[in-house]
Amino acid sequence: MKILIATVTVVMLSAGNIFAEDVIVLPAKNGNVEFHHKKHQEMLKTCMPCHEKKPGKIEVFGKDFAHKTCKGCHEERKAGPTKCNECHKK
Repeated sequence: MKILIATVTVVMLSAGNIFAEDVIVLPAKNGNVEFHHKKHQEMLKTCMPCHEKKPGKIEVFGKDFAHKTCKGCHEERKAGPTKCNECHKK
């Protein structure tokens, strides 16, 4: 029984990695933003920095969220794009 519970837990926790799109194109007024989901999953090893409650669609995703969460994380980690034209592609 313990093995069954452990197996189900591992499958549930890895489901985001299995079903998540690799590259998500986010339409934006200043040019589309490509978000490399799989790359972020592999690097961060957790969903919580972006998905505060649980994996799935981020309901409040928009300019303010992206600039605070995404750009803020890139600045904090000194990794990833932080300038407008590095994210927004025309």
